[in-house]
Amino acid sequence: MTTPTHTPVLLDECLDVLEPVLSGTGAVVIDGTLGLGGHSEAILRRFPDATVVGIDRDTVALRLASERLASFGSRFIGVHTTYDHIADALATTERSTANGILLDLGISSMQIDESERGFAYAMDAPLDMRMDQSTGDTAADILRDYDEGDLIRIFREFGEEKLAPRYARAIVAERRENPILRSEHLVRILNDATPYALKNAGHPAKRVFQALRIEVNGELSILRGAIDNALSALAVGGRLLVLSYHSLEDRIVKVAFAAASTSSAPHSLPVVPLALRAGYRLVFSGARKASAEEIARNSRAASVKFRAIERLDTAA
Repeated sequence: MTTPTHTPVLLDECLDVLEPVLSGTGAVVIDGTLGLGGHSEAILRRFPDATVVGIDRDTVALRLASERLASFGSRFIGVHTTYDHIADALATTERSTANGILLDLGISSMQIDESERGFAYAMDAPLDMRMDQSTGDTAADILRDYDEGDLIRIFREFGEEKLAPRYARAIVAERRENPILRSEHLVRILNDATPYALKNAGHPAKRVFQALRIEVNGELSILRGAIDNALSALAVGGRLLVLSYHSLEDRIVKVAFAAASTSSAPHSLPVVPLALRAGYRLVFSGARKASAEEIARNSRAASVKFRAIERLDTAA
């Protein structure tokens, strides 16, 4: 297998947002989605006094990133866990708060590019889809065990798939005759179940594969916990940066950031008591996107939405 490569999305923008909180000595950054370590390496190079704790549930990614970042010595610490376990990761630095936290969500380039992982519908492979291949059910297990109603639910909820009932029915019918173990088999089922008039409206497997991946890895429930835990783990003045790649992720981040940065005081109060003031502020309004130039260089940046929030000294 060739060594995987990865081009970090919005790298310069992330570094610029972190600059005000990492320029001092002894700063700690949590890279909650380490991947191959592209963002972490850039942080370690730009901020020579910072320590980065990199979290990844994928043991292969964690090993490759740790090898890549070995030259930074004790300034990089790798932790094998899911990124909602931020307090455990911080404990490795004997700190209870972080100056910066970065979450680059979704599937990594390495996981897409390694065909044997089963993430990509364009390549035939076993239907695994686990980010941590040491534990948990695979996509093939879900296709075998979930009843038709549960398949419809995850296709609708996690894939926003309008043909969810049709696809679930076709899967249940097929598995009575043959186990669905490989991506090519599943793609064929979905293609056959797609009405002719819709065959040119995007690949029929895209949303189903996304839904299966999210279900296999519990991505949205982990994200909700991670945002809450990250906000709590920020030091005063610390910043949380999130890069999301589809509407389900971004909606969770947007709602959480809005709640955290909104005062709970009634609008009629002339002076807002300290206890009712918002504990956080948005670093910039809305979500930033990649430039046309970056998208031309890296097509995976096309769907990114970047949000950032800062902890204030009023945070409870």
